[in-house]
Amino acid sequence: MGYHGGVKGLIAALTALTVGATASVPHAPEFTPVTMQSVALPHALSNAFADVDGDDDLDLVVSFTSDALRLYRNDAGRFAEAGADSGLPETGPEVRGLSWGDFDGDGDPDLYAGVSGEPGDPSGNRLYRNDGNGAFTEVAQPLGVALVAADSRQASWVDYDNDGDLDLFSAQRASRNRLFRNDGGEFTDVSEAAGLDDPRRSVGACWFDMDEDGDLDLFLANQEADKDAFYRNDGGVFTDVARELGMHQPERTLAEGGVGCTVGDFDNDGRLDLFVATYGDLLLYRNLGGGKFREMAAEAGVRRHLHAVGASWGDADNDGWLDLFVTAYEGTRSRSLLFMNHAGRFVEVLDEGSALTAADHGVQWADFDRDGDLDLSLTETFIDGAGHRLFRNELPREAAARSLQVQVVDLAGHATRAGSEVRLYAADGSLLGSRPVPTGDGYGAQSAVPVHFGLAEAKPVTVEVTFLAHDGRRRKRLEAVDPREFAGKVLVVGAE
Repeated sequence: MGYHGGVKGLIAALTALTVGATASVPHAPEFTPVTMQSVALPHALSNAFADVDGDDDLDLVVSFTSDALRLYRNDAGRFAEAGADSGLPETGPEVRGLSWGDFDGDGDPDLYAGVSGEPGDPSGNRLYRNDGNGAFTEVAQPLGVALVAADSRQASWVDYDNDGDLDLFSAQRASRNRLFRNDGGEFTDVSEAAGLDDPRRSVGACWFDMDEDGDLDLFLANQEADKDAFYRNDGGVFTDVARELGMHQPERTLAEGGVGCTVGDFDNDGRLDLFVATYGDLLLYRNLGGGKFREMAAEAGVRRHLHAVGASWGDADNDGWLDLFVTAYEGTRSRSLLFMNHAGRFVEVLDEGSALTAADHGVQWADFDRDGDLDLSLTETFIDGAGHRLFRNELPREAAARSLQVQVVDLAGHATRAGSEVRLYAADGSLLGSRPVPTGDGYGAQSAVPVHFGLAEAKPVTVEVTFLAHDGRRRKRLEAVDPREFAGKVLVVGAE
């Protein structure tokens, strides 16, 4: 039996749809639960996908309040726990951030685990180096990224200085944020010199080239009345411009604040927009170009006032428009929301009884079964018996195949280009949409997954990848790419 959401407030939603749009009113695809071959653990927190073992499918790691990490290896769409042999801990400090990134440039993803500690707690963050044989080795202390007594949330593997390797940023809930520059696989703390040693209570961090000048800028969602920050990157030195952009949220009470954030082009105009999950009013910033944004959550149909935690964009129905999943809670009750996108306007579609509402923290989209549609990983933390759930998207085969997935790689063929941008164009040159290579979203997570495009029609497209470099934004175009030739596969586009 599958689960799907019924459309809420249909009459009101119809009035909010774009004038002249001809597509039908969106509804939630059907999802079915996937059995995980493991001992079910309660109170899951963060979740993140990556191809850990190089077998061309996506594996899943999940953290819990019980101090464990669980790695589930994907074998043709069936998940089984990797077990203690993986080198990941079954006990230890609570982990609230999981981020995959190939920091040593050897072609496989490594895992950074951000610990939720207390003042005086000797526990530090962990960096698990992928040794390429199904096992991990913890190397945070010798590489200088342990952050003892940290209270960490979102970590991001990004190349902030455009030197070709992945640097590490760690958002801190109770101390100053940290930025580590990667120098040949070893790290130097450059937080103060770069201007990112911000003492505000940061939870969400989203990196993207907001002003289109060729380097990654940083939005920070901050808690407990702290104003949000938007750091413009000027050659590796950062300046907070949130106030001048009107994005700092100065009227917050102590009970309000930003939590998670996610980047995506919701209106298919080619510019990357920003959604912020908050304790308070949800925020949607439309990118106007030139480094300017306009808040339009109410206008777009996603304004809600609640305890929202995580959020992630994904085209759930392969219609070419990004939908939005938001995790939230009310007291000890989970309340997740799925907003389906109809030409830039949203309809909330989950009924209260839907199994998809059982999430209050982590959310990650990924096509784990390689059938062309996006599946869904959710975590639930506060409810007794809560854990993590995986759902398979059951779009009809024809609709699921109406998609294209793009893997962006560096000169060595490795997936280290988080923050690069991918755009699709129709045969007539019209823009179909843009997507970023993920730098982190959901709740304290960064998945290393291909960029996914749903398509209204399975026709040849032009693929354009924008790489960020010292000399600005470099573009590479591939003409006449037929999505039907990449069914069950990924188009790999490399830097030159």
